[in-house]
Amino acid sequence: MTSSSVSPEDQVTRPRDFVMRFTSTPRGARVARLLVGERLDAWGHSYGSRTHDTFSLITAELCANTVQHGQVPGRDFRVHLTERDRVLRIEVTDTRTERRPDHASRPTAPPPDSETGRGLLLVEYLATRWGVTPRVGAPGKAVWAEL
Repeated sequence: MTSSSVSPEDQVTRPRDFVMRFTSTPRGARVARLLVGERLDAWGHSYGSRTHDTFSLITAELCANTVQHGQVPGRDFRVHLTERDRVLRIEVTDTRTERRPDHASRPTAPPPDSETGRGLLLVEYLATRWGVTPRVGAPGKAVWAEL
């Protein structure tokens, strides 16, 4: 089968992976969001599509939370983006163990005049599923979301 005879459905169901480390800074979070956006476009989720825009926002919120709440001086955070069987999944991993979002209870809204605190509410609303898991083989956690 040549690449020109592969249907869009076959292309979507192929497993895809993208993994990269970023500095735990606002710039690192911004670069992560931009590179995930480029990868989504390359995988057929074009800029401006609902999937692209939704997943880019989820990525931005998880990366911003990692930089703000999971930062350990001198340690990077890792982004792992996958697409398998039409499910997009992002894991944002940091090395901080004591600051874990409480996935068991739903995120609560901050006071109306607060300028922060809505990131996980957006993730809860936009993602099909999300959660928090311990890092394997190292200290820290992975906050993940699927669409």
